[in-house]
Amino acid sequence: MRSLLILIDGLGDDPIGAWWGRTPFAFAKHPAMDKLAKTGNKAMFSICEEDLVPESCSCISRLLGVSKEDMPHNRAYMELLAHNRDITEYEMVLRCNLVAVDEEGHLAGFNGQGLHPQVMSKAAAMCNNLLTDIEFIHLSEYRNLLIMSKEDKVLATQVPPPHENVGGIVDELLSELKAQSLSISYFLSEAKKKLAVFSHDGLHYELYPWGASAREVLPTFEALHNLKGGAVCKAEIVKGLATALKMQLLVPSSATGDVDTNIPSKAAATLELLKHNDFVICHFNGTDEAAHRYDYEEKARFIQQIDSELLKVIMESYSEPLKIVVCGDHVTSSVTGKHGKGDLPVLAGVINAPAMEIKLDNYHDILDFLMKECEA
Repeated sequence: MRSLLILIDGLGDDPIGAWWGRTPFAFAKHPAMDKLAKTGNKAMFSICEEDLVPESCSCISRLLGVSKEDMPHNRAYMELLAHNRDITEYEMVLRCNLVAVDEEGHLAGFNGQGLHPQVMSKAAAMCNNLLTDIEFIHLSEYRNLLIMSKEDKVLATQVPPPHENVGGIVDELLSELKAQSLSISYFLSEAKKKLAVFSHDGLHYELYPWGASAREVLPTFEALHNLKGGAVCKAEIVKGLATALKMQLLVPSSATGDVDTNIPSKAAATLELLKHNDFVICHFNGTDEAAHRYDYEEKARFIQQIDSELLKVIMESYSEPLKIVVCGDHVTSSVTGKHGKGDLPVLAGVINAPAMEIKLDNYHDILDFLMKECEA
């Protein structure tokens, strides 16, 4: 029996006061998910537990069966792989956000707040070739990468994640990183000058490097589970993990990493991959982005769309027995905009097969259900 993991990034949330303490998932209408759970089980528990930082790279690695010892130390290298690039053992790569900064130097937005995606692309183009020691790579919207020679001091520096530190003083947040690398310090100074042309309404724009990582090799998905695996996604981290695990990757041209993604195209891609793979993960990032924007209504609407435009379609279109799990990777609070380790919804069931009792107490149960053989 084949398996499908529908991973809704940042699905967990805090209670929303305007909704009498309900979370976006509890508020949303999701009849297909409810129907699925009737054939199996639904639960609330943490994927992070107490040993993982609540972020997508480690939590999604866990849900794909990667042991903690083999998990990537930072996600920048995975995002580089997502764009068909690699580095040598003598290089390192850093994530690099385009951030909005107010007149007093506070981080006003971690995601290019106030700029249209096309303008962000223009801003990124102005940061190319600023320094021969640093290669600047634009990924999408506010997301970029920096490639440079490996510096152990930089790899060891724990730069505060920008999405977790809105309101902080940027110079203070980046002070240790700049002190460890004169190249990065100079690069950021020159980029700030170039980006001054985009200033408006009391905001200016800067680059914010963080999450340095070196080259890493993961075991293949097939070696981990003796199964063929596929992935439908747009977010760089999932594309990178799928590439590193040598899973079959399908990225619909109309997919995005936000709530405007084309969900029917992801449904079609998922059905296509299920023809050739024992296991498929279909990832949605818009819930996480909506929560970072404090937009719990948008998050709930997106959950409803996934239910009606993906899960319902698969349940009605797929004719073979199929195990399905719907869950998140971590909590993303629409109240604070931050990630958390708390409990999140997990639903598991089967279609086109007799209902079965499914144990759901922790992430191990998810892996056992999805990755181990069970009779139809």
